[in-house]
Formats: sequence, C-alpha cells, structure tokens
Amino acid sequence: MLIDTHCHLDFKDFDADRDAALERARAAGIGRIINVGSSIEGSRRSVALAAKYDMVYASVGVHPHEAKSVTPDIIAEIKDLAASPKVVAIGEVGLDYYRNLSPKNEQMAAFGSFIELSGELGLPLIIHARECGSDIIDILKKSRQGSEVRGVMHCFSGDDAFLEKCLEIGLYVSFTCNITFKNAKALRETAKRVPVERLLLETDAPYLAPEGMRGKRNEPAYMVTLIEEWSKILGLSKDDIARITTHNANTLFGLGIDDPSRIAYKIRDSLYLNITNRCTNSCDFCIRSKTQFVKGHNLKLDNEPSEQEILKAVGDPKSYREVVFCGYGEPTLRLDVIKAVSSELKKKGVRIRLNTNGHGDLINKRSIASELKGLVDSFSVSLNTDTEKAYNDFCRPESGVAAYRAVKDFVRSAVANGIEVDVTFLDLPGVDTEKCRRLAAELGAKFRPRHLGIVG
Repeated sequence: MLIDTHCHLDFKDFDADRDAALERARAAGIGRIINVGSSIEGSRRSVALAAKYDMVYASVGVHPHEAKSVTPDIIAEIKDLAASPKVVAIGEVGLDYYRNLSPKNEQMAAFGSFIELSGELGLPLIIHARECGSDIIDILKKSRQGSEVRGVMHCFSGDDAFLEKCLEIGLYVSFTCNITFKNAKALRETAKRVPVERLLLETDAPYLAPEGMRGKRNEPAYMVTLIEEWSKILGLSKDDIARITTHNANTLFGLGIDDPSRIAYKIRDSLYLNITNRCTNSCDFCIRSKTQFVKGHNLKLDNEPSEQEILKAVGDPKSYREVVFCGYGEPTLRLDVIKAVSSELKKKGVRIRLNTNGHGDLINKRSIASELKGLVDSFSVSLNTDTEKAYNDFCRPESGVAAYRAVKDFVRSAVANGIEVDVTFLDLPGVDTEKCRRLAAELGAKFRPRHLGIVG
C-alpha cells in the first residue's frame, strides 16, 4: 500500500474526473489519500470528500497565503471541522514569504493559532514553509509543543541546515515529485540525508507533476514515479519505500492500518528472521528503546516462534540473496533453533548469515562456532566500540566486564572455523574509527562501520 499524504482533490482541476482519478490511484496501489485543506472553503470540501470516499482522509487549515482571512470565527470553524471522524491533521498551515500574499505578522499570528489548536486537539501539523528563514522553526520551538513537534514539513525545498532543524524538533519530512526533475540534483542530495523512518510521500496534486509529465496536472496515481526515485536515492527497494512510508504515515496520522508483528521480514533482497526479543545487552543506542519497528516491520513478538513456524514464515527462500538471523533480540539465545532452521534451509542451497552481539559463547557456556560451521556462512558481530570501557558504558552487558573480551574471542573462534566475519562498529561519541579498523584486522575479520540510528 502507498499513501499520498498531501493532495488537493477538492480543487476544480479534478471536477471533471475526480472519481476516475481515485480509481487510477487505487489501481496504482494507493490505499489512503489525505486531502489537505488550504482555506476555510477548502477545509469544508476536504471533510466532505473524506465522508464520500472510503480511501480519502482530510486535514483542515488555512494556507499562509490566506492568513489575512483568519479570524477567531475561522479558527472556531476549523476546530469544529476537525471533530469530523476522518480528519487526521491541522493543515496546511505555516509561513510563505516568497509571495507574501498575506502580511508576515498576520501569517505568524495565524500559524501560532493553528499550532495551539493542533496541541489542543492532539492532531499533527501539515506545515508549509517557503523562504521564511528560521522564523518557522523559532515559532514552533516557542509553542507549547516545544522541542518535539508532531507534524510534517511538506513539499520540502530547504537546504541541509534547515532539514537538520526540522529533524531535530521531531518533524517528518516529505518531498513532492519535484525530486524527479532533471534540474533537482541539489534537492536529491539533501533528500539523501533524510532518515527513511522520518520520510512521507506526497504528490501535492494537482501541482508538480513528475519529470516526463511536467506541464500536466499531477494526480495521486503518479506516486509510482516518486517511489522509483526514492528507491534510487536511498538504495532501498520500492517495496521497502512503500512499506516504511506507509508505516510512517500510519504512525503520524492514525490511519487505522494494521501492522502485525513479523517472524520473517524482507529488506532489499534479504530475508531476516526475528526469532527472539530477548537480548543480553541493554545498549543506550538500541532501536528497542525507541520503537518496535525496523524499516516498517513490526518486530514485537507475542511468543517466540517454533522451528516449524519460522520455516513456514520463510516460505520459498530461493528468491532471496540470503537469509539472516537478526530480528529484535540476540539470536544465539536460541542456538538450537538456529541450527535446526539452518539445516533445513541449507538443503535448499540458501546462503545464511547470523547477526549477533557476539555473546553466543557466554550464553551457551561453550564455544559455538564449530557447531555452526557448515550451517551459517557468515557472522556480523556487533563489537561497536574500540575499548572495553566504552563497550561497557554504552552496551551495559548482563555478563559485565567479561563481555568485551568474550566477543573478541567469539570472532577469533569463528574465523578459525572458516566462517566469514564482519565486525561492526558504530560512530559513537569518542570511538576512534581507525582504531576499530585495526582491531577488526587483528581479529582476522572485515571491518564494517555503521551509523548511529540507522538500522536495517
């Protein structure tokens, strides 16, 4: 499913074929569309469209171009409209100094009122910002929402510095089909800096049709072109982009989409197996302390799956480059399951990798590399830091000071048994990357750096 989080189906551009445009969107895989109000009349139309069409949801607000029209009565009506069942946001609201169709002071006042309404109603903001410098961030920071703002900076057109400010205060970010334009190289470079977990998709239809259709009316069905571009920008599959952004939109806007937990989950061309949620580290930086989702997959298990349940979840493994024991916990806590599942998969010629914190020998009270030889082709071992002290400070292992040395011994044992090993390190504060590189070489393993906060 794809979600167009920002379009204007209520505009007259769609009067002649609105039903047909929605059918084209459905055929293209669009499951939800948020129709965004940009005036009081547009907000009324948006609510009416959401009531008429099952796939359409609404936001209500007044665009900064119309800020001079915002009175206490308008705010009161927007509040009443927001009580409609399928209204999921306040927007589009914000600042636009590029055209200045409303005076700056009136734009700021209206935006402040809408921020207050957003907080009062518990609805996220859909924010428009153009040529307004840091004013929009300053206003958001000074609001009662403060340093953590629920909302999205729509149709992003700023630079890297503005992007960082948006991310710092908790905003999601969306780009329109303008990232497909031939002359949008700089914008695509900025887009690479957006964590995919904070990305939303939008067309802003009828505006900004994608490259190859410029000059024509944009519509939600053209999201497929946007997906293709994001796949190139972020190095993820189109399925990955669709799933992750759908989860993001569902999280922000509460669109009622079910996100069941996963035993087997695909990222790019690999299949990952989530066999336990238990772990022997309590890392400061671990995704588990922030969310139960990785790349749009729900990894919170109700029960640890059996060997049979795992194999059923795998299905036919031949379409994957590799199968990886990873998930939301430490796989070697279930060593017997790893061995049993790997034995079955190896009969089908599958390449198998183990992502581990390297505590397998401590957990099982014996060296386990020889038992996995021939069953698991490679290990990715998270050593994370260049010193024992840093490891204990950041990772807080259950086994205490013995853990860091045990992880290194685990790597040496795997290498001695002919298993390919990558040792991964994080760019944590104070960790020396070159020292980590040398340490991996000393252990006979490959060095693989990882960025803090990037998982999957």
